[in-house]
Amino acid sequence: MLTIAVFPNTNKPEAPAVLQRILSFYADKDVRVIMPVEEARFFQHAGYGVTDIENVRADIALSIGGDGTLLGVCRRYSHHAVPVCGINIGTLGFMADIELHELETKLQKLVDGDYHIEHRLLLAGSVRSGGKEGKERFLGHAINDIVVKGGVARMLHLGLTINESHLLDCKADGIIISSPTGSTAYSLSAGGPIVNPNVRALIVTPICAHTFNIRPLIIQEDDTVHVAIASIPQDTIITFDGQVCYRLLPGDEVIVKKSEAQAEIIKFEDKDYYQILRTKLWRQGGEQ
Repeated sequence: MLTIAVFPNTNKPEAPAVLQRILSFYADKDVRVIMPVEEARFFQHAGYGVTDIENVRADIALSIGGDGTLLGVCRRYSHHAVPVCGINIGTLGFMADIELHELETKLQKLVDGDYHIEHRLLLAGSVRSGGKEGKERFLGHAINDIVVKGGVARMLHLGLTINESHLLDCKADGIIISSPTGSTAYSLSAGGPIVNPNVRALIVTPICAHTFNIRPLIIQEDDTVHVAIASIPQDTIITFDGQVCYRLLPGDEVIVKKSEAQAEIIKFEDKDYYQILRTKLWRQGGEQ
C-alpha cells in the first residue's frame, strides 16, 4: 500500500475542494492518505489525521498551496527521505509541479511511479555567540535561503568571511545566502543570478549594499559562509525561507553551509526547468 501524506494550506480558499478531489481519487485505490491532525480537523477530515506526522512512514508528501507551502513541507521532512510534490493553488507556483487542470492525471502518475526525484541542496543555519570561541547553535534548515537583515530602513555593518578567508566589511540592509533552488526567490529580487537548481553551489547576495565593492557571489557548495554583524539594531533577525525567524543579539555570528540532509522534490517528465522559467517567471512580468 502506498502512503501519501497531504499538507493543505489552511489559508487558501481553494484548498478544501482540492483536498476533496485527492481523497475522492484515492478512495478506491490501494493508497493510504494521512494528514497532520490540526489540518485534518480544520478541513473536517479528522479520520485522516495522525500525530507527529513527520515520523510516520510515508512514501510521498503532497503540498496543497503555493511554493511557500511546499518549502514548509520540505523543511518538515529535512531529516527523512520523503519526496515532496506540490499542487499549485498559489500565485506563481514556480516549484509546485501540478496544476489544477492536470490534478487527477498527475495523481495517477504518483501511484504508477511515473515521476523522478530531484535531490535539492538544503542550507543549514547556525549562530555563534561570544566570538570565535563561542558555542555554535544550530537553528534550522532552509531550501531557498537564509537571510540576515535589519528592520525597516535599518542599515547593518556586516563582515563577510568564506571558510577562513575574510572577504570584506560593508554596510548593507542585509545579506542573502541562497541555494540554487532559491535563486529565483528573494536573491533574484536583490539582483542575484538565476542558477539551475541542479548546479551544486551557494549564492551570496547583498541587500542594498551601500558600497560598490561587493557583488553577488556564486561559491562552491562545500564552502562555509560566516556573517558577523558589528552593530546590531534591536530588530535584526535571521530568517529561513522567509517563514521562520530568530532575533540576533550583539556579538552573534551567523554561519551558513550545506546541510548533510537533502530535499527531495518530485518532478514529471512533461516539464523542464527552462520551460518553467519561460512560462512562469519571464512571462509573468512580460508577455501574457
